[in-house]
Amino acid sequence: MPAVSSVLVPYASYLRVYEPLAAFPEPERSHWARYAERVLDGGGPTAQDELRRALADLVPTPPAPVPVHESGDAFVAEAGGSVCVCPWRTRLRAWLALEELDQLLPRPVLDAVLPPVVRGQAEADRERWRARNPDARPWIRSAVWQVPVRWFVLFADAEREYVPGGSGPGRTPLLRYRTPMVEARRRVARTLRALREATDEGPLTEGLVDVGRWLEEFHPRSLVELDYGGLVHALPAELLAEDRSVADVTAGVAALRAGDEAAARKAYERLAERWGAVRDRQFAN
Repeated sequence: MPAVSSVLVPYASYLRVYEPLAAFPEPERSHWARYAERVLDGGGPTAQDELRRALADLVPTPPAPVPVHESGDAFVAEAGGSVCVCPWRTRLRAWLALEELDQLLPRPVLDAVLPPVVRGQAEADRERWRARNPDARPWIRSAVWQVPVRWFVLFADAEREYVPGGSGPGRTPLLRYRTPMVEARRRVARTLRALREATDEGPLTEGLVDVGRWLEEFHPRSLVELDYGGLVHALPAELLAEDRSVADVTAGVAALRAGDEAAARKAYERLAERWGAVRDRQFAN
């Protein structure tokens, strides 16, 4: 595997789906089987490596917002005795990210970073690609400077994995949750029912419907992962160690089901205060 930079690229969190090998048709299944065997024997690229490679494509003039060739990499995990893979699919995710940039950046800034001719070419490439891949969907969703509240719904506090960082080589912190697909879907359905019985339709409900539809596109024996990703490098260790956002969301939903609006409000306020402080770091020096 080629060497990669040790410079950390922070700020992004990830929601991933790992599908069992049986979910992939041949010859893709055999490719991922061989790939997974190599990764499990000696380690594989990380989310930081993936982000570094994407940022490197923005350095040339003109920039290349979408890779010319699809990545052959994936994340690999073992679940219930089965090997599961999460393909990077960087081209599709780059096109989706371009759509979001149009809403996130003022037009003069966007034109300076990615000139209209570059974006137009990327969109034309996407239309041709979509005609050949009408059913394509990403295995990975990402967010910057936050973890969307709707993502927390998919997990339980008992599924939390936290590894503090250290001074030794390779001792980077990790904060993630993993759960079987069947549990993630069940939690989405229960939360949607609680929200609709207690409140009017809103952004959280709409976001959960979108996540639920996305999850339905994958194999039922998949593994779902929430990874704090680069946020662990940007946030203080004490904040990470004390973070119980999934527990707060679970408590808030349980309070809604019980009709306890005061308890639900307190859980939401804890969550809003914690992640408001995280987003404020985006504008710090």
